Amino acid sequence: MGRKRVIDQQVILDAAERVVARDGAAGLTLDAVAKEAGVGKATVIYDFKTKQALIEAVVDRSFLADNARHTALEAELGDQDSLAIRGRIRGGAHAPPEDFRAVALNLSAALALDPALRRKMQANQADVIARVLGTAASPRGALLAYLAVEGLKFLEFLDFHHFPPDERDRIVREIEWLATAQPDDAAQRT
Repeated sequence: MGRKRVIDQQVILDAAERVVARDGAAGLTLDAVAKEAGVGKATVIYDFKTKQALIEAVVDRSFLADNARHTALEAELGDQDSLAIRGRIRGGAHAPPEDFRAVALNLSAALALDPALRRKMQANQADVIARVLGTAASPRGALLAYLAVEGLKFLEFLDFHHFPPDERDRIVREIEWLATAQPDDAAQRT
């Protein structure tokens, strides 16, 4: 009979996120994560084997959390049309928390440099876009709204620009309007 596992993998992943936020993905080491989690390096190695596997687990967890958050937001909307884009807009209605901005910024560097991680991001984005289009009353408007809300989040997550709260609220309202727009009809009239 083996010993009962005491350390939860989520504790290690929480520690890895803190290390990434503080030191960047390049500064993430198994030793640093073990120290941050208050466990031995062997515990981190047992669960994640390599630095790369640990970074992938942090990225995977981020995707899962983001998708779960948007699914929950969709559920709150009930049976409105265009649920996927409305959930995404609702999710982007507030600026990202300061503590996650550093993680997002530093993970973006890892995603840009690692083709395998980039493929995971590409697959996740393809799934999200398919869901946005598949649930939209106006697929073209929903796609444009998705690009707008993701652009807004991109600017904030990467700390490139932050709009004052009143202007940000106005932008989000206009993105909501865009989600149901019929740009194909407008383009055909001109």
